[in-house]
Amino acid sequence: MNPRMTQAKGKTRPTKASAEFRASSLAERKSKVDIKDFAREFEPQEGIAGLIRSLPNLLAGKEFKDFIDLLREAKRKERAILFALGAHVIKVGLNPVLIRLMADGWISGLALNGAGIIHDFEIAFSGRTSEDVDEQILDGSFGTARETGERLNRAIREGAEQERGMGEAIGRMISLSDFPHKNLSLLAAAYERGIPTTVHVAIGTDTIHFHPGASGEAIGKTSLADFFRLCSLLEGLEGGGVFVTVGSAVILPEVFLKALSFVRNSGKKLENFSTAVFDFIHQYRPSENVVRRPVRPKGRGFYFIGHHEIMIPLLAAALAS
Repeated sequence: MNPRMTQAKGKTRPTKASAEFRASSLAERKSKVDIKDFAREFEPQEGIAGLIRSLPNLLAGKEFKDFIDLLREAKRKERAILFALGAHVIKVGLNPVLIRLMADGWISGLALNGAGIIHDFEIAFSGRTSEDVDEQILDGSFGTARETGERLNRAIREGAEQERGMGEAIGRMISLSDFPHKNLSLLAAAYERGIPTTVHVAIGTDTIHFHPGASGEAIGKTSLADFFRLCSLLEGLEGGGVFVTVGSAVILPEVFLKALSFVRNSGKKLENFSTAVFDFIHQYRPSENVVRRPVRPKGRGFYFIGHHEIMIPLLAAALAS
């Protein structure tokens, strides 16, 4: 029962306010929302820049604008801007957007998981990717594409022999190939621009691992080399750099946390930088291992929720405006 209600003859009635009750003035009360922070009407002639400015200075609206400002400042200071991408980002058609970001200087390093190299290769090789797992897992044909297994495993073996990391080895292979759609390859675009790309593999998570040409020694050697290359890239974050994870729930957040620990354990100062996660749901490891733990106590972390195929083009357009 409401404590301000009393029982009388089977009915309830309000009691009088306590004489000790102290009211406060709304004008003097601290409020978290002020109309000065409201969204404003978007004027189409102002373009994307006007759209971003029209967002409310509240919650994610303010954070998105703050994040764009931090990216601009990182680029101005020539600090590292690193993008760690889950494979889904490639599958939803964002390679052209990301390649443009590389070309315009908004990405100074890439990190992919093992599935990322598969989809990037298949796009370059055939212009098509992403299997129907529900159907193909039933008859055992899932992950059996001959060209994917043969070409990627060969590139990884050759990369190990040449002391290259996996990202560089595959980027070089695609760049030097005659694949009809290699202009849409993230790995090739990064290789041609001298942008370091690292690939972080968990053995058994990728279909090319059960192909005859797979070498555990070569996979481990090239991916471990990429881990330490990522560690070197993280050193460039100090002083205002930005680390962005898009669509990786486990592998890349875990790799980032360990690489960060290694850098700090090596005696390098790494405390003044920002991080961000873009994903379509809120997940534990990206939240803890990218947004919260690494940036304490001086940095800042952001978590933006929305479909990759909308959020990343919006981010790119905001930066280009």
